[in-house]
Amino acid sequence: MKNIEITKLLRNRCFRELVYERTRLSMALSLVVLVGYYGFILTAAFYPTLLSLPISEKSLVTVGWPIGAALIIISWLLTGWYVYCANRRFDDLNAQFLREVH
Repeated sequence: MKNIEITKLLRNRCFRELVYERTRLSMALSLVVLVGYYGFILTAAFYPTLLSLPISEKSLVTVGWPIGAALIIISWLLTGWYVYCANRRFDDLNAQFLREVH
């Protein structure tokens, strides 16, 4: 593409809005996942006794198991949330952008 066409695309309001919203959402969701996973790993590294506590007095299941499972489930849910937002908002912005460009 010519430089003038690229500049025209980059100045388009829909394109900028699409990039901004998609970046903002993906960064926020990535931050949530990274804080959760790194928090879990750091807890396991520096306070392993906290995660090895049993859930109840006679339970073989430790506190770490449900926390680890919750992290995985939260990651799936956040992925689903991104897909929902992408299908609902981002696709509309992309279609509007394509209409304006053509």
